[in-house]
Amino acid sequence: MNKILFQYLVFGFLKTFVKVLLIFYCFGIILNLFEEIEFLKNINTDIFLPLILTALYIPSMIIKLLPFIVFISCMWFLLSIRNNKDLLSLKVFGYSNFRIFFILAVTSFFIGWFVLFAINPLTSTMMKYYEQTKSEYSLDLDHLVTINKNGLWIKETLDSGHRIIHATETEDNFLRDVTIFNLDSNNNIKNKIYSELSNINNNKWVLNNAAIINFKNGMTEEEFHESYSIYSNYNYEKITSLFKNFDTMSFVDLILNYKDLQNKGYNKSYLDQNLNSMLSLPFFLFIMAAVASILTMNTLKKSNNFTFIIVGLISCVSIYYFKDLSIALGQTNRISLPLASWMPIFAIGLFSSIGILQINEK
Repeated sequence: MNKILFQYLVFGFLKTFVKVLLIFYCFGIILNLFEEIEFLKNINTDIFLPLILTALYIPSMIIKLLPFIVFISCMWFLLSIRNNKDLLSLKVFGYSNFRIFFILAVTSFFIGWFVLFAINPLTSTMMKYYEQTKSEYSLDLDHLVTINKNGLWIKETLDSGHRIIHATETEDNFLRDVTIFNLDSNNNIKNKIYSELSNINNNKWVLNNAAIINFKNGMTEEEFHESYSIYSNYNYEKITSLFKNFDTMSFVDLILNYKDLQNKGYNKSYLDQNLNSMLSLPFFLFIMAAVASILTMNTLKKSNNFTFIIVGLISCVSIYYFKDLSIALGQTNRISLPLASWMPIFAIGLFSSIGILQINEK
């Protein structure tokens, strides 16, 4: 009998979870589709392209909303078994409020790990293709910054032509092994600059031990400067800010290639933030299941679901802004970025532990 009741709780909750997931997915498609249509309205493209871009983007968005999806799913399932008296029947067979909560919370916990190791690698690949596809239709490609296995690449449009910059790695406010190609308006190379170390703390770059090769009338002239300055549209802060969106990076990739990503120029603080944010996801789902249980299992009486919908929405909004506030404190260096990812879980977990003890007594 215990096995049957356990399966009833787990599979019943998973069915509700899938329903809520599909509802969020449908709403996401509707809302994001208008944004993609607006982006492509002045571009002659295939009619299915907005649908394809939306389909690629929504799964990543769903992962971000997963704590609230679990919260709504848990509340919906518990309300349904409470209103149809199944919750009372479970208590008759020896299932306490704590046991029911624990089964749902642990199920949510394992959903989190499944998403990180099985779903997140797929969504990150989809987001990479999404970003690449949108960049092909972007109307502003004069300035480009990208990081790949070869290091950092920057393309700038100048009044006199173009500039292409390559660096093998970034470290604090410096670029190492910098190569700069200056081209004229006809894409003919004017000169090539090489520097072992360049300070890019501000827009006036200082190149140490710069070797300059000028190309003119089929001849080459070489210069050497211990310190040489150029002006760029980019500085270290602006470059690193372009890589704060880690949707294209999976949890597995972040763990396995942490050092390589840091050497390629990704900011260590934001790598740590993203790693801790992903790592905290299963625990966040566990806590959200606890909050839903506290709100719905304090009585066995049948009640109006509308009241719980309002309470659930207020709770979701409050938790969302609390989490956003925590991240903001981390980004402004009031607290560390890893702590910013875990602080909402610690705070909500403390509140939930008190609430779980109270409903277990009922």
